[in-house]
Amino acid sequence: MLIDHLNRQLRERADQALTRTRRTAESPCAPRQTVDGRDLLAFCSNDYLGLAHHPALVEALAEGARRFGAGSGASHLVSGHSRAHATLEEELAAWMAPCIPNARALYFCTGFMANMALVPALSAQGATIFADKLNHASLVDGALMSKARLHRYAHRNLAVLERQLSACDTEIKLIVTDAVFSMDGDLADLPALLALAERFDAWLVVDDAHGFGVLGTQGRGSLAHFGLRSERLITMGTLGKAAGVGGAFVAAHPTIIEWLVQTARPYIYTTAAPPAIAHALSASLQLIAGPEGEQRRAHLHALVAQLRGELSKLIAAHADLGWSLADSATAIQPLIVGSNAAALALSAALDAQGLWVPAIRPPTVPVGTARLRITLSAAHSAQDVQRLVDGLAVAAKELHA
Repeated sequence: MLIDHLNRQLRERADQALTRTRRTAESPCAPRQTVDGRDLLAFCSNDYLGLAHHPALVEALAEGARRFGAGSGASHLVSGHSRAHATLEEELAAWMAPCIPNARALYFCTGFMANMALVPALSAQGATIFADKLNHASLVDGALMSKARLHRYAHRNLAVLERQLSACDTEIKLIVTDAVFSMDGDLADLPALLALAERFDAWLVVDDAHGFGVLGTQGRGSLAHFGLRSERLITMGTLGKAAGVGGAFVAAHPTIIEWLVQTARPYIYTTAAPPAIAHALSASLQLIAGPEGEQRRAHLHALVAQLRGELSKLIAAHADLGWSLADSATAIQPLIVGSNAAALALSAALDAQGLWVPAIRPPTVPVGTARLRITLSAAHSAQDVQRLVDGLAVAAKELHA
């Protein structure tokens, strides 16, 4: 029967150290959180600029609720599209206009939903998708749900992608990639990808979930970071990470956005997000682009440099453990451990010291590359980073014993 079958599957996952568990935070998203009754120093959220509990955003959310109520009541195309949503989309379009001429933006409840809407909708008329093998699950699932032919290329292997594009005779071609890869923290070579898109008459779809707010002038994201500008660019940015609130958007040529409004099922058949969230996001954009946003990004980059320098020394001192640090200049700093059991043991050793850094295991990452995905926030201090490094040093000695 079904329950017996599922119980066997769950036991097999447990035997492979693949069981996932939830923990309950009892305080706002911040470096210091109360989790399951314990006070922990966390290095695992995507709140890169430390805005999730910013007083200005908390007040903007409350103001939005007072003005627009708690819920939207319906989908955007019925009666749920409020002035707050419209204003946010106008602001996001202006935000992306330096990179995408005449950009229009469309707001979604989540980034996963945005990608599940975007990729199938663009492939509805027949297309070929070319996807990096380390793309986020939402891009993978979106491609699998589409009616397109799918070609995957090894991570950042543009020589293979070029051969795939040259052999393709499909009229519609979509190159689909993360900008900042969520488990490795490295960047796609977006200038080279755009050059290939222009050469082979393709479109470049960029998931900028982990670059938006952090990279580029005024935090405008990975396209701005590389100084790109083209109508061939289609970008998705999430607003629950560096922006500190929730939801996501797609920005692209106006015709593409209109096609999504008319055909993208996850947009058409979903109740619109509460208008108060959109209202708070408008306040977030102002913070990100302003002097405070610049200061927070500068502090974050300094923390990244500090952590990488200290971890490099620690790894060298304990070379026999086989740890390695991914090649990342972003707030995502994966410490690759190897086996699932080793990653869980290291995470548990840190947890015993009051440090929250979860283990990431397959299928999220390839087999044999289980890791601690350390993420930094502008709300961390240099002292917080040093405490993490000291905790890892203690754990390394314990693992030697």
